[in-house]
Amino acid sequence: MFNTTLPKTTWYRWVAGLCLMAGLSVASAAYPERPVRILIGFTPGTTGDVLLRLLAPKLGERWGQPVVVENRPGAGSSLAAEAVAKAPADGYTLLMSTSANVINASLPNPQRVDFVNDLVPLTLLAENPVVLVTSGNSNARQLADLIGAARSAPARMSFASSGNGTFTHLYGELFNLSAGVKLIHVPYKGSTQALSDVMSATVDVAFSPVTPVLGLVKSGKLRALGVIGRARLPDWPEVPTLAQAGIAGFDSALWFGLNAPVGTPPDVAQRIITDFQWALSQPDIQAQLVAKGIHAMPMGTGVFRELIQREQAQWVRLIRQANIQVD
Repeated sequence: MFNTTLPKTTWYRWVAGLCLMAGLSVASAAYPERPVRILIGFTPGTTGDVLLRLLAPKLGERWGQPVVVENRPGAGSSLAAEAVAKAPADGYTLLMSTSANVINASLPNPQRVDFVNDLVPLTLLAENPVVLVTSGNSNARQLADLIGAARSAPARMSFASSGNGTFTHLYGELFNLSAGVKLIHVPYKGSTQALSDVMSATVDVAFSPVTPVLGLVKSGKLRALGVIGRARLPDWPEVPTLAQAGIAGFDSALWFGLNAPVGTPPDVAQRIITDFQWALSQPDIQAQLVAKGIHAMPMGTGVFRELIQREQAQWVRLIRQANIQVD
């Protein structure tokens, strides 16, 4: 017969393991028991901040706990990602991530945090189409006008960005490569002054999420020349996507997702995913998002992870081709 008596030390470990598992289950079932912090690496009023502040009260009601939005801009959104990666993996500190985090992970310079490996992707939340804009007084009425002018005067026209290594910088470099032009990069410390200088024609064009420029385009201060995304925008049906205009490589819009520290209990992670996706499905939230040009895209961990991997490969290739260096 087999001896089925466990050694005393093994028995103690087995009991301890059961207790730990039971403790995790209880903790997951009770989550959240205190306020939940969600960090975002951009300033108030930016698209991701707008999205998060729409969702936070809805989640707070569902959870019975406050959801605190904490803006921590800097280092191309790496400061926020670093803080979350170093936080306890208990579900109480989360990151509102964006395409910018993938771009940072693709840059050749040492990064503050490894976005791909130090943080767990939970769910994709939404996307915001990006538009190429010029001054409302510009001679470029269509995208073809801009490209023609840029080709006839190489290195005489410019594009503004919200800083070196930002997604608006990378989109500009991708446009140069895909359209066969040479627009000079003019970096700013944030998007506000960049867009202001495009309006005044100090700089020729800029890429921007649609939300901050909706009113400026409608008022005629800016003109939209092209859209990055899968389809034309309902508000501007006359503005083609860059792909429709023959500019390859612009397939995905600016996205927003949710990440947690590595080691977050699976039950807690699933609760967060389920409740965020529930919030996005609420009619009042959807109506507000549509009004701001934000498209809800609640997708699970697998799809979100694949998106991150696909975009990182794309940006690594572009950064090498354009020889982009960021101090």
